[in-house]
Amino acid sequence: MKRLFKVMCTCALLGGLLVAQASAPKPPAELKKLDYFVGTWTLEGDFRPGMMGPAEKVTGIDRYEWMDGGFFLAGHSEFKSAEGNGSSLAVMGYNPLDGIYTYDAFNSMGDVEHAKGSLSDDTWIWTAHARIGTKKTQSRYLVKVLSPTSYSFQYLMSEDGFTWAIVLEGKASKK
Repeated sequence: MKRLFKVMCTCALLGGLLVAQASAPKPPAELKKLDYFVGTWTLEGDFRPGMMGPAEKVTGIDRYEWMDGGFFLAGHSEFKSAEGNGSSLAVMGYNPLDGIYTYDAFNSMGDVEHAKGSLSDDTWIWTAHARIGTKKTQSRYLVKVLSPTSYSFQYLMSEDGFTWAIVLEGKASKK
């Protein structure tokens, strides 16, 4: 009787594990498009004088890799500018309920960004709300794919949602 009980428990346990494995969620197909960003990228850009301060050069290194499970792309960045050095942590994903890509970032200067994204032909378009001091603004980050190992980028801001100013632009190349 004890032997039969052990066999039944073992079968129930194995059956539960098989059901759990069979019903494990799969990443949406849209996430494959983010594969482009996997790897190490070197960035060079120029801040224009204006909302963000004086003109200056900025350089950076972004490193992106998939988290276990394949649902989110995690990025670690280091950047240098005339105002100093910094780092950031970013997570990209896809929200199938809203049909949008997501980007959440946190940096060493205390900034937080939550952006929504889309891909149109060869251009990623990320939109968010930003704050400059006490002013609320809107932002757009455009990434134009130039090749498998390079892209150009622009960061634009608007106070009214109609008039946009390029704040930063540059290029990135994959190592």
